[in-house]
Amino acid sequence: MDPLIARLGLALAIGLLVGLERGWRERDAPDRSRTAGIRTFGLSGLLGGIFAALANALGAVSVLVGGFIAFAAIFAWYKAREAAHDEDFSVTSVIAGLGVFALGALAVAGDYRAASAGGAALAAVLASREILHGLLKRLTWIELRSALILAVMTAIILPLLPNRTMDPWDGFNPWEVWFLTVLMASISFAGYVAVRVLGNTRGLLVSSLAGSLVSSTAVTLALARNGSSASNPLPLAGAASLAAMVSVLRVCAVVLIIEPGVFASVGIPVIAAALVFAAGGAFLLARNSGDRESGTIARNPFELGPLLLFALLFAFVATASAGLAAQFGGRGLLASSMLAGMFDVDVSVLSALRLVKHAVPVETVGQAVLAALAANAIGRVSLAVFAGPIKFWLPLVSTTVIALIAGYGAMVLPPNF
Repeated sequence: MDPLIARLGLALAIGLLVGLERGWRERDAPDRSRTAGIRTFGLSGLLGGIFAALANALGAVSVLVGGFIAFAAIFAWYKAREAAHDEDFSVTSVIAGLGVFALGALAVAGDYRAASAGGAALAAVLASREILHGLLKRLTWIELRSALILAVMTAIILPLLPNRTMDPWDGFNPWEVWFLTVLMASISFAGYVAVRVLGNTRGLLVSSLAGSLVSSTAVTLALARNGSSASNPLPLAGAASLAAMVSVLRVCAVVLIIEPGVFASVGIPVIAAALVFAAGGAFLLARNSGDRESGTIARNPFELGPLLLFALLFAFVATASAGLAAQFGGRGLLASSMLAGMFDVDVSVLSALRLVKHAVPVETVGQAVLAALAANAIGRVSLAVFAGPIKFWLPLVSTTVIALIAGYGAMVLPPNF
């Protein structure tokens, strides 16, 4: 079959797809009361393809440009008459019509795969009006600001950073540091959005699990402070245990995303510890005697200040870890991982994982990840002892000790995972 016929068919299909969505929305309108429906949009796409074919045949791009301008003028004029009659100020259909014409031309004169994807995306955006409008009504300024910051971090800052190491130990790579910072911010933002969409963030359980996607240490500290005024702090301790479980599983997910080979060394110990935290948290939550006061943790998806601090700390720890590993081998890496893990487990784990690319054995990196998790657990319960009552921190400490024992026991098992 002639490729031109196939491409013209694609141009027609793009218009029909968009016209199907536009026509469905106006299916109850009387005949001839609307400017464009499924047939008009289908013909618009085909018309764009025809003008592109004529431009190619004549070797004159001005044919396509003139056709687009004429189409835009006629289509907009008819839509303006309809809008005046209906008192409708929406310009969506006009933009959709111009997009269909342009995509039809692209299907013939350019990359037909990009045109096909663009047509599907255009129809999907048009069909998502209710979802998008509902999202805007529920969206807070903090959430919008976080999304914009994440977009700037990813699309503007990241491509500008040099992708090479800049220290004698090959530890500090600006692009890699910022990429992993963006990754952690994206995980936190995705978890925040999931909780906003799927659950009530005011409950003890949901708020604790949501907060632990950002920082289980902060969740534990907040719950410990609220435990001082709660008549029954056991459910709060249970929520802190579940927050620790989420933190451990989050690290597991980061390992799988960045260095899947390391998961073979850490999988069994991490899962064993997570199961203990889950069992302990469920048991303590079941001890709720009716005290429903929950220390809900209202957290932003992420804030720019802590995020920049994370990047700086990660850059420092990455450089220090590379230097210690080059100087002292595995023992230096374990020491730096434990020290960094006391403050931020994400920084420590990411710093250790990136050393796989620098010929550090996978087993050594896995031990560093486990050391960071253990140090973070110890730091977390230390804050709980400092800030909370004994009825809060004693069950949490007991659960953490059992989880550490279970993880260590799983680690010394034959590594046949």
